[in-house]
Amino acid sequence: MGDIIAVHSFRGGTGKSNLAANMATAAAMQGYRVGIVDTDIQSPGAHVLFGFDETMLDKALNDYLWGKAPIEDTAYPIHETVADQPGRAFLKPLRMWLIPSSIRTGEIARVLREGYDVGLLNEGFHTLLDKLRLDYLLIDTHPGLNEETLLSIAVSNAVAIILRPDQQDFQGTAVTVDVARKLDVPRMHMIVNKVLARYDFGKIKAQVEAAYDVPVAGVLPLSEDVAANASSNVFCALYPDHPWSDMLRQITDRVLHPDAQPVP
Repeated sequence: MGDIIAVHSFRGGTGKSNLAANMATAAAMQGYRVGIVDTDIQSPGAHVLFGFDETMLDKALNDYLWGKAPIEDTAYPIHETVADQPGRAFLKPLRMWLIPSSIRTGEIARVLREGYDVGLLNEGFHTLLDKLRLDYLLIDTHPGLNEETLLSIAVSNAVAIILRPDQQDFQGTAVTVDVARKLDVPRMHMIVNKVLARYDFGKIKAQVEAAYDVPVAGVLPLSEDVAANASSNVFCALYPDHPWSDMLRQITDRVLHPDAQPVP
C-alpha cells in the first residue's frame, strides 16, 4: 500500500496547489505511480496546472462524495488525457492520475449549501491506492482547518505544510502544527515558499525549525520565472534545468523519503 501525503497551508496564497502538482510530477518522473486529489472543493484549482478545463471533466470527486460514481471512475490518467497538448509531452511516459473537484458553479454551490459525508474521503483515498496501485497519493487540501482537511491530515503518512515568510502565516502555521501533532501524523515537514532573494535562506530555515520543532524540507525563492508561468503548466517538468526545479526535486525527495538527507 502506498503513502498518503497531505500538502497543506493555513492560509491561501502560499502556492500550495502549485507545489502539490510539481511534487506529484517530480515523484512520477522518478518512476513512481502517483495520484493527486484536489480536496479544495470550494475553490478547486489543481486541474489547471495539468491543462484540464470544464469540458474535459465529466466526473469529479464531488460525484464520489454524493454517491454518483466510484472514486476510481473520477481519476483521470494525466499521461493519457492531456499529454498530447502543446508543451505537455513530458507527461506521456509518466504514470499519474488526477482526481479533481468539480469546477461547475452549481456543484460548488451545492457543497456550500449541503455539505457531504466527509467520512467517505478516508475510504476513497485507500481505494485509490489499491485500485490504481499507487506509490504515492498527494492530497491538495483546502487552506485552513475544516473537517475534510483534518481528516486528510489524520489519515496521511506525512504532511507537508507550506508557509511564506509572513507573520500571519507564522501564527496560523503554529496552529496547524499543533493539530497535526495531536492527530499523530507520522511525519511532518515545512516548506517555506516565495522567499525574497535578499533574505538569508539558511537563517530562515533555522528560524522556522526552531519555532515549530519540525524539519524544513526546503526554502524556495519567489521566482519571477515561476510567477510568469502563472499556473499554466507544471514548472519543474517544463523547465527541468531551472534552479527552482532542482530545489523542488530535492524537497520532494525529502518529503517522500524520510531517510533522505535534508536540503542545505
